[in-house]
Amino acid sequence: MDYLDSNLGLSDDDLAVREAAHKFAKEIMRPTAKKLEQMTPEKVIAEDSPLWHFLKKAYELGYHKVLFPEEVGGMGLTPLQQAIVMEELGWGSNGLCIQLGAAGSHALGGLMSMNPTLLEEFTIPFCNCTDGSIRGCWGVTEPDHGSDTLGFGDPFFESSQLRASCRAKRDGDEWVINGQKSAWVSGAPVATHCLLHTQIDPSRGFAGIGAAIVPLDLPGCSKGKPHEMLGMRELNQCELYFDDVRIPAHYMFLDNADYYPAFANQILAGFNMTVACYATGMARAAFEEAFSYCQQRVQGGQLLKEHRSIRQIIFKMFSRVEACRALSRNAALLNSSIVPAFPEYSIAAKTTATEMAFQNAYDAITIFGANGLTKEYLPEKLFRDARANLVCDGTTETLQKVGGYTLFETYPRPRGSMQRMR
Repeated sequence: MDYLDSNLGLSDDDLAVREAAHKFAKEIMRPTAKKLEQMTPEKVIAEDSPLWHFLKKAYELGYHKVLFPEEVGGMGLTPLQQAIVMEELGWGSNGLCIQLGAAGSHALGGLMSMNPTLLEEFTIPFCNCTDGSIRGCWGVTEPDHGSDTLGFGDPFFESSQLRASCRAKRDGDEWVINGQKSAWVSGAPVATHCLLHTQIDPSRGFAGIGAAIVPLDLPGCSKGKPHEMLGMRELNQCELYFDDVRIPAHYMFLDNADYYPAFANQILAGFNMTVACYATGMARAAFEEAFSYCQQRVQGGQLLKEHRSIRQIIFKMFSRVEACRALSRNAALLNSSIVPAFPEYSIAAKTTATEMAFQNAYDAITIFGANGLTKEYLPEKLFRDARANLVCDGTTETLQKVGGYTLFETYPRPRGSMQRMR
């Protein structure tokens, strides 16, 4: 299996969970991702695509509900076990991980709402699904507003001059939704539901955001063409359009923009934590590929592992994996509850792990040389996937800005202010 797990306190249950997840990642995820990589976006979602076998198998084993508690039909894993499973799945295929994570978005919305009706209508059925027939997506980014929903502390954030592309108005016992979301909605081409961020109070700009669960078979919902990406090509994405889509009032579970910052913190804490765990698996995959190659490839009359410079690169890769693992598991321990309290830790884990995974993929190609640029070897795919992951759920720069804002808003001023030197 992997070279080492630095958490020597893993229980027998933890080890069994890890071994099962690794087997699934090795036998199902990697072969499926390799096949999907070679297909057009249209063929990835076609009826005969390997994607459907992957989803059915993942749902049968419960990997679509890793983050859900037993009370609603989830796996009931400990925070550490959740992180372990997500790391292994990230080792298998980051794109398919994002697909699985997105599939549960609407159900997580129902869970966060704590509304018994939404739990019964959306969350519990999703957790009980074993054939992959219920699939969510997360609609946030808009064509002209990439990260505006995370503009906390910026002057534009509460400007009434900024109108979102997707807006909703209350009409009696219903909300009416109009507008669109960008082509980057992960899992949207095959989604049956959407966790939708939409502007409900235009007078407050992007501070006037609400959130709803939207079944995508409602009249007025439509989808764009599946999008082709540089990396994570096994992950399908497309635009979503809403033309006078009517939903029952209770589907808009965040119907008061005053609570949007708290909701955003939950999203940042939970979703960034999962991406960090996936990225840890990717960083490990790059390390393992390079570590193995160094024991086979001969250069200058000796194995690569005998070269001092190679040993130095390998050790840096090893160190990054351990740093990613420590950060992501700590974020899971802090933020795996229904109401996460520490989004700054998840943001730190996500931005660090994705950057380190990209650096490990870069170093793996350096060690493989020209072989690393060919599709015959895994580092070429890892490099593209790792670069795509730096944009997933927010660029590093955007998330670090939000993290800095969170720190200054959350933590008190240190004792003793800075004084001018005399």
